Amino acid sequence: MKMHSAMTLRRFCCYSVASSAINPTTRKKQLVFMGSPQVAAVVTQPPSGRDRGRKVMPSPVAQRALDRGFPSDLIFTPERAGEETFLSNLKALQPELCITAAYGNILPSKFLKIPSFGTVNIHPSILPLYRGAAPVQRALQDGVKETGVSLVFTILALDAGPVIACERLQVDDCIKAPELLALLFDRGSKLLIHELPSILDGSASVRAQAQDDSKATLAPKIMPEESWLSFDQEAWVLHNKVRAFAGWPGTRAKVCILDGNDHQNNILELKVITTKVCTDNNTQVNDKDIVTFAGGALVFQCGGDTALEVLEVQFPGKKVASANAFWNGLRGRKLKKL
Repeated sequence: MKMHSAMTLRRFCCYSVASSAINPTTRKKQLVFMGSPQVAAVVTQPPSGRDRGRKVMPSPVAQRALDRGFPSDLIFTPERAGEETFLSNLKALQPELCITAAYGNILPSKFLKIPSFGTVNIHPSILPLYRGAAPVQRALQDGVKETGVSLVFTILALDAGPVIACERLQVDDCIKAPELLALLFDRGSKLLIHELPSILDGSASVRAQAQDDSKATLAPKIMPEESWLSFDQEAWVLHNKVRAFAGWPGTRAKVCILDGNDHQNNILELKVITTKVCTDNNTQVNDKDIVTFAGGALVFQCGGDTALEVLEVQFPGKKVASANAFWNGLRGRKLKKL
């Protein structure tokens, strides 16, 4: 989400320039943007170690702000949004509005009382559906055909504040979480720019609609151990999981290469990158655990007499490879799922 928060930040910078150019006599509003996945200050996650060398790098939002010449002393990176020093510095700025997008930090009541027009969050779901840390991933995992983005006032309860506006989006069967997330934050930033005047004149808080808590669903944080694929499940369940967990943590499967006597020779951990559900499962195999190759795909037999076509795979530390390249590398040896 952090990269897409950076895209949102870029849109706010453009909005700031355009609005002052249209009406130079209008007093600039004090906005604070909070994201990690602009504007009197920027708040984001602390720098973190990345890649193999664990080089400490600023979050994409902080880097975007620095690249645009934003003062480094106005880029705050508290470990927690409730830190007294951070709250004191924020209060000194007298912000009128705070905006969050994939910030990943709980906002305490002391924080929420600071901006006079409140805090508005860009949430990539149609609330009250998919409240929580992973709305896009959980929606794709469920195989939804429609999702969207909501502008919501932040309250203490998780993603439960009044909704200012929302925009719906149809979801196809192939889109993965990173692409859908980018699309939703793009729509969300445009929606926010459209709604900013009403937020800043107070009318948005009057017309914002309370959520129906009885219809709320949760989108809990994804855990690394969820990444394993179980081929006892039906193919569409696995396909949706591959799409949902694309990027991080990814989806994994264990397979083994059989020697000429069908003995296990080499157990491999594959990261499954791209899949589709087999629509014509006519593969004839005596052993349902044997992986076959057809139409440029590795075909895994799944639960309910379904089959999953795996189009791209990746070994740990290696580049993504097509199913065809992987199959050619077997040199006639059989492949079995574990």
